[in-house]
Amino acid sequence: MGNIFDAIVDFLTEDDWDFSVQSDRLILQMRFQGDTEQWVCYAKAKEEDEQFLFFSVSPVNAPITKRLTVAELITRINYSLPIGNFEMDFDDGEIRYKTSIDVEGSRLDSALIAQIVHANVQVMNTYLRCIMAVIDDNISPLEALAAINETR
Repeated sequence: MGNIFDAIVDFLTEDDWDFSVQSDRLILQMRFQGDTEQWVCYAKAKEEDEQFLFFSVSPVNAPITKRLTVAELITRINYSLPIGNFEMDFDDGEIRYKTSIDVEGSRLDSALIAQIVHANVQVMNTYLRCIMAVIDDNISPLEALAAINETR
């Protein structure tokens, strides 16, 4: 495959992740169990661009009637995040959190991969409750964030 892909496979194996390769693409799929929810994660090697991307995909999509409210929520969350960002597909409501690194001219090692992966699932685990509250409980983004900040 490639150096980035191989480094990701080595890390996931060492870190005891159960993963599968998606066909012939340089994408690995796995599941992560958070405090209250489980979600799918993807690790993507972009060998030609010398980049590694890691995604946590929310287990629920934003319904069309909630997409603007969810967009406000993730914009407010993103403003305070030092690493990574939430994204939402306005067409189908998929919500995901992305962390990535460009390793052009250097080597991707397990320590860097660990930082990207662990930061990703930690942030998704923290803010998934906000996302679910806005979608399911009809509370505002500000109320959802205030509730999270009270528990932190």
